[in-house]
Amino acid sequence: MPKNVGTVDRILRIIVGLVLIALVFVGPKTPWGWIGVIPLVTALIGWCPAYSIFGIRTNKQA
Repeated sequence: MPKNVGTVDRILRIIVGLVLIALVFVGPKTPWGWIGVIPLVTALIGWCPAYSIFGIRTNKQA
C-alpha cells in the first residue's frame, strides 16, 4: 500500500474530517457527520483507495 496522498491533501482531509465529525456534536447534530471519519483515516494513513482506483497521486515522493 504505497502512500498516494500528499501533504497538502492530507491537511485538507484532516480539516474536512474534523469539521464533519464536529457536526455530530454541534450544529444539526445528525449522524451523517460520522462520514468525516473517512477523510480523517485516509489522511492519517496517507493512502486513499479511490485514488488507487483512478490512478491519482498527490504524493510527489517515491
